[in-house]
Amino acid sequence: MHTCSLGPHSPGAPLDLPHLICSSAGPGSAAVGRRVTLLRTVHFLASPAVIGVMASSPHLNSDWMSMLCPQLWDLPLHHLSIPGSRDTMTYCLSRKSPISHSESRLLKVLGKVLPCVTLPMVLRWSITQTLDVTEQLDAGVRYLDLCIAHMPGGSEKNLHFVHKVYSTALVEDTLTDISEWLQKHPQEVIILACRHFEDMTPHLHEYLVTCIQNIFGDMLCPRGEVPTLRQLWAHGQQVLVSYEHEGSVRRHRELWPGVPCWWADQVNTEALISYLERMKSCGRPGGLFAAGVNLTGHLTYVLAHLSRSLSQVTLAGLPMLTAWVREQCPGSGSRCTNIIAGDFVGAGSFVCDVIALNWKLLRS
Repeated sequence: MHTCSLGPHSPGAPLDLPHLICSSAGPGSAAVGRRVTLLRTVHFLASPAVIGVMASSPHLNSDWMSMLCPQLWDLPLHHLSIPGSRDTMTYCLSRKSPISHSESRLLKVLGKVLPCVTLPMVLRWSITQTLDVTEQLDAGVRYLDLCIAHMPGGSEKNLHFVHKVYSTALVEDTLTDISEWLQKHPQEVIILACRHFEDMTPHLHEYLVTCIQNIFGDMLCPRGEVPTLRQLWAHGQQVLVSYEHEGSVRRHRELWPGVPCWWADQVNTEALISYLERMKSCGRPGGLFAAGVNLTGHLTYVLAHLSRSLSQVTLAGLPMLTAWVREQCPGSGSRCTNIIAGDFVGAGSFVCDVIALNWKLLRS
């Protein structure tokens, strides 16, 4: 039977990233001893000192899945704790972009009448990430929230990302960057949540799916039962594509139905946490799902707080959000969490906190 313990650490020595070292327990080992070892491991890995070191050195998380204890390799992905970024691509929103078609008529009118005032205001409340996509992956993010659009006036097949305004980055280029990162990290697995699909025709959906197939190839995990890490590694698969377009999902085995997301749509931290707790009380979905610990400013709130920004609101609520995240537990229980997605994933210890929840699974 495998047990997991920490490698040696001398008191007073510089604290390095802890990792689980697996060994075989001898026939005379007592079960209670194994349980004490696991609990000590869990408590150490989840300690503020360890999380602080990991948070200050985000590259230490670049291969966190391969560093999990082998006892966790046989759990399906929807029973693990997986960090995600909400509106992953907003770090590259264009300062010259028109307001998105899907936004309110009032905001689009303001964008045309007072563009010099409106666009900076919109950007302050639209940018949810500051790390680029490969930096997010290096930091440990494994769920990427990709809102995709065909920008008005753009060339026929140039797809962009969108969150109130459009990105400078093209979808095909970004998917290529992600594929190249995965080739350097062959045991890391990501979930690409493709959604929103603004102004996307059936032809553009087929073009996008073809891009996904060509770029990721055999890395794609076909639709079926939610796999374990061990199963994915055995087949060289690293990518699950969640695609919120039923027609495309029906036509292509490489696509999974859209991952359910708990988005509170609240600007108040207490209201956000109350919403998440209410959703937990209703029971978790059966497969992969995401809980969003992100705040949202509606237009009326933004117009009443012109000097504020989403980053200011998020950072102010970070202590309360951090406390909520650290209380969560992954697994198969009805109140268990799975993917936890947030804004400004490079701030604080968010990614490390979500990863550390996996050690709670060793208690059972």
